[in-house]
Amino acid sequence: MAAARKTARGRKQDRARVAGGQKHEVGYESKKTGRSASAVKKAVKKAGNSRKRVEKRLGR
Repeated sequence: MAAARKTARGRKQDRARVAGGQKHEVGYESKKTGRSASAVKKAVKKAGNSRKRVEKRLGR
């Protein structure tokens, strides 16, 4: 399998998402919004993995 290309578009799309199962992403979003990691995980489950929707749900 070929390695994923490192394009600007790929990075931008990745930053627009929150991976609820990845500790570092949940921790980053938690610190950024001032909410607990479990609140971030719940928001990802309810709102999907779109960063904008997750932050809106967390009241940011």
